[in-house]
Parts: sequence; structure tokens; C-alpha cells
Amino acid sequence: MLNWDIEDKQIDLGYTIICGVDEAGKGPLAGPVYAAACILPYGYNHPDLKDSKKLSEKKREKLFEEITSNAVSYAIEYASVEEIDELNILNASMLAMRRAVEKLEPKPNLALIDGNISRGFNLDTLTIIRGDTVSPSIAAASILAKVSRDRLCYELDKLYPVYEIKRHKGYGTEVHRALLRIHGPSPIHRRTFIRFLNHD
Repeated sequence: MLNWDIEDKQIDLGYTIICGVDEAGKGPLAGPVYAAACILPYGYNHPDLKDSKKLSEKKREKLFEEITSNAVSYAIEYASVEEIDELNILNASMLAMRRAVEKLEPKPNLALIDGNISRGFNLDTLTIIRGDTVSPSIAAASILAKVSRDRLCYELDKLYPVYEIKRHKGYGTEVHRALLRIHGPSPIHRRTFIRFLNHD
């Protein structure tokens, strides 16, 4: 359940500006991985705010506008398909997260990171497994990242309609895999994620 307990505890430890950080799109076969960082006003609460995966697309879109209108600061960044193939998806996700955090103004002195890994940040971090289900700051970041990536997928669908990206958002569904076998990969496909094509 979302509450401010985690943020409160860190404030008691002396942190004054805390951001939540999350990513979207680690698993898909195509497209960049997105990350968002968000500093919410202390105590910010919205009845619909929760882990982005538990919300309908319509609700996520509405919350995106609510969060971006009310946040003290937010930033949305990504790591490209080329960076994913070069660095691997974990390191590319961390890169996208760091890019988002570095764009925040005012500068946070603590980042709450969804998951259990933090690499390369130039500020203190606290990793929280399933953080988007307990921290409002991380939940807000998860919505910003998810909506931003989904919006990109609709644009990619227009550029590469044969893959039906708006249906599956780049994930490795049966339909997506079948279309990949028919048409072969495009420039937006992650080469390290589609090695199965070599074994068909």
C-alpha cells in the first residue's frame, strides 16, 4: 500500500530532497528503455496513484497529467536500442535512470530506486523491491516512464506498421514473434533480444 513511510524515514535521517526513480520497457524485443525521476510535493496523495502496471491506459494518461502538473520536478529519459545492445539491458536501464535523475532541478540528495540494483549514481540511493507499490515517489515515476514509452510505441507503430507495435508495445508476444519471422528485424529491434530468429 502506498504511503509516505519510506520517505518519512529518510527525511528523519537528514535527506531533504528525495526523488523516486523507475523504468519501463526492460523486457520488450523492440524500442528503447525509458526511465523517469520524480520529486513530489511532500505528502502528495492521489486516490488513483499506484504501480503503473495496475492501472488502465486511460487512468495512466490522466495521472501523467496530474503528476507532471503537481510535481516539484520530473524528468523522463531513455537509453536507445543501440545502447541496450552494447551495454546490456540492466546497464542501459541504469543509464536511463541516471540521465533522468541528473536532469532534476532542484537536485535531489537521495534517489529511491525501484528494484534491488543501483549503479553509477552520483548521489545516495536506496533500492526498494516493488517500490512502485509502497512509495508514492516511485509510483509516480513508474507512471511517467510507462506513459512516455507507450506514447513512443504508437509513433513507432506508424513508422513500422507491419509489426503491429501498438498492440503489444514491443513485447515478445506470439503475434510479434510471428511478424518478426515473416518480415525480419527492423532498426528498432534489439539484436540481443531476437537471437531466437537464428534458431528457427
